[in-house]
Amino acid sequence: MAQINDNFLKLQAGYLFPEIGRRVQAYAQANPQHKIIRMGIGDVTEPLPPTVIQAMHAAVDEMATRETFRGYGPEQGYDFLREAIAKHDFQNRGCPIAADEIFISDGSKCDCANILDIFSDQVRVAITDPVYPVYVDSNVMAGHTGPVDAAGRYAGIEYLPVLEENGFEVPLPQQPVDLIYLCFPNNPTGMVATRETLERWVRYAQQHGSIILFDAAYEAYITDPALPRSIYEIPGADEVAIEFRSFSKTAGFTGTRCAFIVVPKKLHGRSATGEAISLHRLWSRRHSTKFNGVPYIIQRGAAAVYTPAGQAEVTQLIRFYLENARLLREGISQLGWRCYGGVNAPYLWLKTPANQTSWQFFDVLLQQAHVVGTPGSGFGPAGEGYFRLSAFNSRENVVEAISRIQALTF
Repeated sequence: MAQINDNFLKLQAGYLFPEIGRRVQAYAQANPQHKIIRMGIGDVTEPLPPTVIQAMHAAVDEMATRETFRGYGPEQGYDFLREAIAKHDFQNRGCPIAADEIFISDGSKCDCANILDIFSDQVRVAITDPVYPVYVDSNVMAGHTGPVDAAGRYAGIEYLPVLEENGFEVPLPQQPVDLIYLCFPNNPTGMVATRETLERWVRYAQQHGSIILFDAAYEAYITDPALPRSIYEIPGADEVAIEFRSFSKTAGFTGTRCAFIVVPKKLHGRSATGEAISLHRLWSRRHSTKFNGVPYIIQRGAAAVYTPAGQAEVTQLIRFYLENARLLREGISQLGWRCYGGVNAPYLWLKTPANQTSWQFFDVLLQQAHVVGTPGSGFGPAGEGYFRLSAFNSRENVVEAISRIQALTF
């Protein structure tokens, strides 16, 4: 009998979002008369931009003739997309990122987990609490942790508590670490990082030889021009940071799957003998070995995002979801509940009312208002007593959800 990876046995229960889906499905089956409004999983609801659709249709037509048919593409991504990303997302903002430092993938979730392949199983990892669960679970699977304690924290991980009393600022680690996960705009709290905050993190990484794993999946929701949208806007960050981005929440690619990871050539790790090793070279080898590339049709659609028409349509989408967030924030604030985020981010982070636990409030919200959100404890122990709502929904559903939430009784 084949031996399993025992690290999987350390994982707690089920992954957060499938567990929410299980509970909601059970409630829906028992109460088919209720219309359930889902504001838990951050899945978009609006259709792909017309310019993206047109580009995908044209790419499909190319596949219909021998002269323009495409088979296997470059694993790292087609040049037409990598060059568009480098120019628009980085070079136009003064970031020293070249097209060949960009790797096209099928999702930031995958990249955030797969990046661990190129690091030793002895690395020490710092992760914020609360946090997107994939960061923690993938490190458990990779063998970077010990067992979990009664509070839900794993031995071997340096937890960085993100607390209301310090404005949800991420504190620096108490001891040197190798990998640091940062996410801004933050999932789940909806908070953003100032330039000063990112400068502090880049300095820390430079001083301690750390690598920052910077999840910028929601950067398009930053409307304040004073706020950085990439960590590479900070001088020196291309020597200490890997950035993850996605087309899912910007252009609605959750069902079509396209994202990218930036691994600068200046970035190095060290071998067991102390030799400096290019992480760009390692990731290129890993990516080419374990991934066959995103389909040509999807990459053509992603490239259309960077046309003038595509940019205008994506901007309209972002404004739509941000208006949803504004309505939710104002509607919840009218109840006197403490609410954060929802300004430069599509998520709202609210303090659960009446001293309820996050799962208790989940049940109240589902059973009384027939609205689904995400319990804060699912994002880590420091998330207990909080709750995340997503602005990804139709305007009609958002308005109705606000009305239902305002009618809750405790």
